[in-house]
Amino acid sequence: MGRMSNQRFVLRPVPNAETASPPRFALFALGFRPFYLLAALLAALSAPVWVAQYVGVLPAGGPIAGLAWHMHEMVFGFAVAVIAGFLFTAGRNWTNQPTPTGWTLAGLAALWLAARILAVTGPAPAAAWVDFLFLPLVAWFLWRALHAAGNRRNYFFVALLAALAALNLAFWFAAFGVVPVPPLVPVKAALYVIVAIVAIMGGRVIPMFTQNALPAARVRRHARLDRWAIGMLAAALALDVLAASAWLLAPVALAAAALHGARLATWDPVATRSSPILWILHVSYAWIPAGLALLALAALTPAVHEVYAIHAFGIGAIGGMIIGMITRTALGHTGRPLVAGLAETFAYGLVQAAAFTRVAVGLAAPSLYGQTLALSALFWAAGFAIYAVAYFPILTRPRADGRPG
Repeated sequence: MGRMSNQRFVLRPVPNAETASPPRFALFALGFRPFYLLAALLAALSAPVWVAQYVGVLPAGGPIAGLAWHMHEMVFGFAVAVIAGFLFTAGRNWTNQPTPTGWTLAGLAALWLAARILAVTGPAPAAAWVDFLFLPLVAWFLWRALHAAGNRRNYFFVALLAALAALNLAFWFAAFGVVPVPPLVPVKAALYVIVAIVAIMGGRVIPMFTQNALPAARVRRHARLDRWAIGMLAAALALDVLAASAWLLAPVALAAAALHGARLATWDPVATRSSPILWILHVSYAWIPAGLALLALAALTPAVHEVYAIHAFGIGAIGGMIIGMITRTALGHTGRPLVAGLAETFAYGLVQAAAFTRVAVGLAAPSLYGQTLALSALFWAAGFAIYAVAYFPILTRPRADGRPG
């Protein structure tokens, strides 16, 4: 890792302002606090449960079970919680308008948690409607802040939340046999919506963060390349959801992979090798072109199953970007330095190890499918467990600088 030996692997000092008075409970002071913590706990607990169900150690019960439960909870539980926490926090900055805090935020967190419990215990109708209700409420609160400020530029995110809500409803209808669609189809479509969000937001923040932290980095941005990359990504993912012909999907996915690889190269990822809080974003983004290439190969040859593309997107790109952003934004919004210490760096490495094990090792050693599945889940769970433990005091205490939020 080049200059990695110079990286600070120390616990961050707690400012005197925070220790001068007894700590207060601040978990519901701003949206990122409860939802980042809940998402990390779900990630740490659900992956081992899924593996235990897969190998037969635990029964797969509840209104949704097995693979359907695993995929639904990773998308509509884990990823959606992070999106809600991020948008409530960013929305306040974009608009200078209030987003849910206090009892309202606690109620939304309780609704999300109730959906996770009901998905395992039932009854089925309650599980479906409680789970569905969460996203429209998040969209409503975000729209209210954007509308009050006249911030139409970010209505885009309200539309994305509405699309995710519609796909979640489609999942439940499919799971109950109301519509003749396999329930994994709307979940995959929702996963792809989140991949598109990662690609769009990554193009906004990764080069900016890199240039700000490393002025010597050779970061370049090309608007035309960005447009083509996002457009081809959307086309490839839509074609896969629609089960298009391999000879149509494969060339579009390969073209999208090449464009996103070129896009990442213009952000000078090599320059970030000694800064974990930056390289985690670049490495995570690299899984997007990798996933697109695997999507093309899966369409062309039965030797490559689509599950590897799904996990390149889900673990590598989405999971990696999430662990990078929930550390970065939690530090920034609690008044702490944007420095990745030992805990953060281990968490980054473990999530990327989970992706590498599930995808690369799984492809290289298909006979060890069960072992790679279990090892990947262990790495994933450990990475997010480290976050939950290390960030619990950060997320539950007031800002280190004494400011609200």
